Amino acid sequence: MLFVMDEKCYANYFVDFDFFDADCMKALISKGLGFGIIAGSVLVKVPQITKILKNKSGQGINLFSVCLDLLAITIHMSYSFVSGFPFSAWGDTSFLALQTALIAVLVLFYGGSASGAVAFGGVYSAIAYVLMGGLTPLKYLLIAQGLNIPILLLGKLSQAYTNYRNGSTGQLSAVTCFMLLAGALARIFTSIQETGDQMMILTYGCSSFANAVIVAQLLYYWNADKDKKAAGGASKKAKSKAKKTD
Repeated sequence: MLFVMDEKCYANYFVDFDFFDADCMKALISKGLGFGIIAGSVLVKVPQITKILKNKSGQGINLFSVCLDLLAITIHMSYSFVSGFPFSAWGDTSFLALQTALIAVLVLFYGGSASGAVAFGGVYSAIAYVLMGGLTPLKYLLIAQGLNIPILLLGKLSQAYTNYRNGSTGQLSAVTCFMLLAGALARIFTSIQETGDQMMILTYGCSSFANAVIVAQLLYYWNADKDKKAAGGASKKAKSKAKKTD
């Protein structure tokens, strides 16, 4: 029980039977949200990975955006780990990092660069070890965390620009994008409750904004595609009627 609440809250609930302590209630909700986000993060990018594997293509996925996203996730994970924050406050980033790295590898592989995919995996593993293995001082990770916001925004918004230029979201998974937005919004609350770290709160706020832009594009282009299909169907029917008339 002490894994999900501190001794004070444990005493309130199970000794004094005080179930209406506001601070303990918020802390418990935050822990529950945190572990819920971690559980969801195990599968959050699986729909995206499955879509790439099924179509054997990474068309429409901006590799530069994926790499920047991976860099932002890795910096955040390393900073949180070395700072000693509770796993419930950042554990989802470990699963997101693994899945994002796999997406980058698949985009390279199906883009015709098998050797590049293997090299990418090796280089990323080495970087993650340097950042999390005690080789990088916390003060440098703090600086890197400060740079995380522009990195994150540049990565997400470059994908948004690719979507705009293509007039489509390509192989982007709607399920993954919606889950990322929901997770980022929930993380604002858990960061306030569990760490109080202003940099983490600001990072998740910016992440929520950037993910909301991608989700808005998904909705817009999904409706646009439906209109195109409807127009195409009407055009075919008109041509068919014209042929019969002739």
